[in-house]
Amino acid sequence: MTYFCNKHATAHPEHTAVVDERGATSWSVLNDNTNRLIHQLRADGINTGDVIAIFAGNCREYFEVLMAATHAGLLCVPVNWHFTADELAYVMTDSGAKVCFVEDRFVDIARDARDNHGMSGLKRIVQIRGPHTEFTQYANWRAQGSAAEPDGQGSGGPMFYTSGTTGRPKGVRSSNQKPGGPLAMMEMMGAGLSVMLNIPADGTTLLCGPVYHSAQWAFSFLPLIAGSQVVMRHKFDPAETLKLIDAHKVTNVHLVPTQFHRLLRLSEKDRSTYQGESLQVVWHGAAPCPNEVKRQMIDWWGPVVREYYGSTEGSIVSIATAEDWMQRPGTVGKPSALVEITIRGEDGSVLPAGQHGQIYVKNRMGTDFEYHNAPEKTKAAHLEPGVFTFGDIGYFDIDGYLYLSDRKIDMIISGGVNIYPAEIEGVLAMHPAVQDAAVFGIPNEEFGEEVKAAVTLTAGNLAGDALAEELMQWVRSKLAGYKTPRSIDFETEMPRHETGKLYKRLLRDRYWQNSERKI
Repeated sequence: MTYFCNKHATAHPEHTAVVDERGATSWSVLNDNTNRLIHQLRADGINTGDVIAIFAGNCREYFEVLMAATHAGLLCVPVNWHFTADELAYVMTDSGAKVCFVEDRFVDIARDARDNHGMSGLKRIVQIRGPHTEFTQYANWRAQGSAAEPDGQGSGGPMFYTSGTTGRPKGVRSSNQKPGGPLAMMEMMGAGLSVMLNIPADGTTLLCGPVYHSAQWAFSFLPLIAGSQVVMRHKFDPAETLKLIDAHKVTNVHLVPTQFHRLLRLSEKDRSTYQGESLQVVWHGAAPCPNEVKRQMIDWWGPVVREYYGSTEGSIVSIATAEDWMQRPGTVGKPSALVEITIRGEDGSVLPAGQHGQIYVKNRMGTDFEYHNAPEKTKAAHLEPGVFTFGDIGYFDIDGYLYLSDRKIDMIISGGVNIYPAEIEGVLAMHPAVQDAAVFGIPNEEFGEEVKAAVTLTAGNLAGDALAEELMQWVRSKLAGYKTPRSIDFETEMPRHETGKLYKRLLRDRYWQNSERKI
């Protein structure tokens, strides 16, 4: 049997598979290193269905580990590289990971997690790059394994831990993840996603977001399986990104709204040398994008800019082309052919077009998910078996295009009226003085909650009462009066994840910490 990594290595052994800041790896070397890792893991007693973890930045070795897990029937947990020792230890223990691959820049955290927080079941920590420590050295350990194709290869895959809004992160397991199943299923996923997302199999993918995030994994590793070259960087640099697209003839990239913001702020000098002729598709998602920001990106990069809506739990469920969005600003598109989306009221009934309700998804292929070791959270996310929600509020227009209103947990209820912060944030973000905006509810004795906004400002604008009043009048001129913030905070920086996700609770909690209630 020919496995997909071996297939690409046989077809074009010297072609480059993965590139990072330190060099490039060919398909033949990637295949050999994948095989060596599988043999070494098996020698450690790591077999089909077992769990390994990786705590590293974007690097070529990361993709070797992912490829090995995928061919060896293992679950691989990509750990957020910002985690503390306590958080790392929690994920390792909760997932049952037996081996942890750690990049050299994070070895102190891994040591602290092992020595002071406990990581039960751990057999080995393998250090990627860097000076020698007490941990197993990746390159030397890998080299001890045979490059021969291992017997009994079967499909593995990732188990992502969602950041969540409260409590510990939750591991997400898909029902189509059956460790040891046919590798052809993973190959079909790679090919199918590439077709659905207009990603050429012989193209070049640029990865400039954290691969521990499910979207960044899907938009880089799955194209790699299909044969795409992957060029990666550990950190996003807007000027460098433009240069990488032209230098490597990048055909596809996944970005988030904060990266759009940073690209648009580049100087004319940085922007003037950019050609972008190779780009066929630019996908964005993971967080709402202000309308004006998206419009400027389409004006600059053209109709290659597309949007998707989905989640770690349910993958991609809708797609909007640039043309769709220009005709219907704010839409996240129509449901994909693989899913059925319904908008439900509080009683679970299906709502008609134009009415806001909770978004529920059903995969037509029968795919579902569960939260690892958390059956109560799995149950709470499901209306019935196979019908689940990401926790978002939205509505369909009369033509079947989906719009997001907000996350249910972020919804403000003031005087019994539902207010959706995302709508207000979109208006604030259109004001020339506003760089970023967050809207949330704070205690109000009469109405229960009142609308509060927090903003960061663009260069040259000064915080103060006059600007706050101007921003409130701006919202009032475009939305119903009850949606206008009663007050505005000026922040120097928003608590955002690099994926663009806003940790709104960090802003909100300061107003609720002395309250007897939380909503």
